[in-house]
Amino acid sequence: MRTARLRTVHPLLWTGLAAAALGAVLCVIGWYGVSGERFAERQVPYLASCTLPGAALIVAGAVLVAQARSVAAAARMDELYALLVREEEPQPVAVRPAATSGDLLLVPGGTLYHRADCPLVAGKPQAVPADAHAPADEGLDPCPICEPGSEAAEAGPES
Repeated sequence: MRTARLRTVHPLLWTGLAAAALGAVLCVIGWYGVSGERFAERQVPYLASCTLPGAALIVAGAVLVAQARSVAAAARMDELYALLVREEEPQPVAVRPAATSGDLLLVPGGTLYHRADCPLVAGKPQAVPADAHAPADEGLDPCPICEPGSEAAEAGPES
């Protein structure tokens, strides 16, 4: 992709530089022709045939050079974007619960039961211990963060 973009930059750049150089040469020729003539009616052909087209070529060359720089900058941005969003193989992530304690807590009036070291009940004085059968009897759901009902929790920290 980079070489395809750069192939369009170089012709624009060189064409713009050539047009500006040719325009400068025409302006010098027109100036030289005008400076050698004493009467205005004899200066007009030099202005019309050299100086005005020379000025137009200088402007066109400047526009082409600016366009070449813009295309080069766009090519660099495309390359950087491609590096930024390059897709890589996703690494498998082992999902472990945030808490590992086997003690269960519940908050009165809540809908979930938690492990004692769950971040959702940490520091809450209203959290009370629950025995293993109380959450099932009261219809509470396990916390999706600490996953108190998983086998890893029941196995304890030895696993």
